[in-house]
Amino acid sequence: MTCSAVPCPTRRCCPPSRTSYPHERGTRPRLRPRGPRPRARQGLPEIVYGPGKQASEIAGIVTALLGRNTGPVLVTRIEPGMAAAVCALVSGGAYDPDARLLVWREARRIEHTVAVVTAGTADGPVAAEAAAVASALGLRTTMVRDVGVAGLHRVLAATDDLRAADSVIVVAGMEGALASVVGGLVETPVIAVPTSTGYGAALEGVTALLAMLTSCAAGITVVNIDSGFGAALAAYRLTRRASRAAPAPAGEEGPQAADTASGTCR
Repeated sequence: MTCSAVPCPTRRCCPPSRTSYPHERGTRPRLRPRGPRPRARQGLPEIVYGPGKQASEIAGIVTALLGRNTGPVLVTRIEPGMAAAVCALVSGGAYDPDARLLVWREARRIEHTVAVVTAGTADGPVAAEAAAVASALGLRTTMVRDVGVAGLHRVLAATDDLRAADSVIVVAGMEGALASVVGGLVETPVIAVPTSTGYGAALEGVTALLAMLTSCAAGITVVNIDSGFGAALAAYRLTRRASRAAPAPAGEEGPQAADTASGTCR
């Protein structure tokens, strides 16, 4: 039943007018950072999701964030062509094509090491995103590649490296068993990232996701499918309580983003 049939004082059941959609009038809604102090939300400025935005919109958001904060500013999932267009509008950014990440003002390093572990080469792009985001936020990162359970001796040989880290991000597709194996080897926090790698019954990552959620290695944190970004943010949040005793939060002092081998835009 609709408001046209029965008078409704609130009109909450009515569909919105067709004129209420900006894109149908040939315009796009204004995009802006949320809140006067975005750092107060999660301990760092709001991170920009690149897809679906025009270069000018991304540049406008980045410019606003750079002006309102002193910490790092990140744009995720941005393809090389779009990254180049944004760099032409906002100088000072560094682009990592493997991680599809744009960074301004990389944070100073803090004493927290994250080991990023991959089951296979196909998991590399998601692992690259996790490592690059964690590094941009000031975490020290190490990579442990291609230690999937198809050759269990490989992950066992890397046990000492995994135990030396303050937290471990495990990136795995197919049946996602690597997260349980690593969770049973280390005492530090384990953050599992299911990937969409695998054949039919892998269900584009759903099988790995469910396996990680039901792991016998209790206490594993599981993020969304292919979300290297989400895993890096989970690792970063683990550092926030300890960092409150530090002289300044991450990004408030130290050098600005330096040139990297992956490319810069000035």
